[in-house]
Amino acid sequence: MRDIMGMMGKVKEMQAKMEQMQAEIAELTAEGKAGGGLVTVIISGKGELKSLKIDPSLFREDDVEILEDLIVAAHKDAKDKAEALAAEKTKALTAGLPIPPGFKLPF
Repeated sequence: MRDIMGMMGKVKEMQAKMEQMQAEIAELTAEGKAGGGLVTVIISGKGELKSLKIDPSLFREDDVEILEDLIVAAHKDAKDKAEALAAEKTKALTAGLPIPPGFKLPF
C-alpha cells in the first residue's frame, strides 16, 4: 500500500512538472530561415506563426513560386527547431523514468 501511495505522489509531481513544461514550451520561439536568409519565420513553441520577414528583392511577379517555396521551407526550419527545443525540455523532465521507446509526451 505504501508503494501505491508513493507512486501516486510521484504521478502528481510529474503532472505538475508536465504542466509547467508545457507552459514553458508555449513561451519558446524558434527562428527558421530559407533562401540564405531571404525569408525568415518566427514561430512559438506551439508552432504558431509569430513573424514573417521577406527580403524586398523577392517581390517580383516572376518569383512568386520561389517566394512561396521559401516561406514553406522557412516555416519547416522553424518548426523543426521548436520541436527540438520541446524534446530537450521533455527529456530533461522525464530523465530516469521508465518510458517506452517512441512514447510521445505530453500524454
